[in-house]
Amino acid sequence: MIEIIPILSDSNCYLLKKNSGFILFDTGFKAKRKLIENSLENAGVNQNNLNLIILSHGDIDHADNALYFKEKYKSNIAMNKNDEGMVINGDMSYNRKNKPDKIKLFFKLIIVLSKISGKKEQFDFFTPDIFLESGYSLKEYGFDATIIETPGHSAGSISIITDDGLLLCGDLLYNITGKPECLMIDNYLQYNESIHKLQKMSILKVYPGHGKPFGFNREIIK
Repeated sequence: MIEIIPILSDSNCYLLKKNSGFILFDTGFKAKRKLIENSLENAGVNQNNLNLIILSHGDIDHADNALYFKEKYKSNIAMNKNDEGMVINGDMSYNRKNKPDKIKLFFKLIIVLSKISGKKEQFDFFTPDIFLESGYSLKEYGFDATIIETPGHSAGSISIITDDGLLLCGDLLYNITGKPECLMIDNYLQYNESIHKLQKMSILKVYPGHGKPFGFNREIIK
């Protein structure tokens, strides 16, 4: 069975653990690096057992520490190719509309905070090592889990679904407003297709990119 260790911060990271191996899902802001790093080390992560770093999407609050952890733990970075330009060039508008289909006031605040954080230290550009698509199995890394493409927030957003029904979904769903929802939908059509995809799955618990994990309820996310 896979254990999921939440690292709850401004932007959540999740450490997947099975036996003595780990996968890190998202890497958070540089401003929270020490907190995340301490959590990884307390869990027992080292250069020999961090099997993979997976990014839910390319936004700075989810990818800011990716290069640092890659170099520290000698691990590859994997993400979907549709968000590649974000991390290669540091362009968070890459492959997005000039005006998103939906954006809430709270998300605008997050953007402001991201810009403030970005002014302190520049984003470390990098090239992903592996590109992930729907159906990609993580069994070669020791985990009974699969990648799902869940675009909507960004064109390259992906999620992880474990065989026992745990979903890690990045910013497809937030849990900070009292109801699970997406605070910034770039493309409504893609988003609705992603949600419809999840509603067909046997999901027990959701680990969002922001906010605390919650039990999955198909009615809540309609």
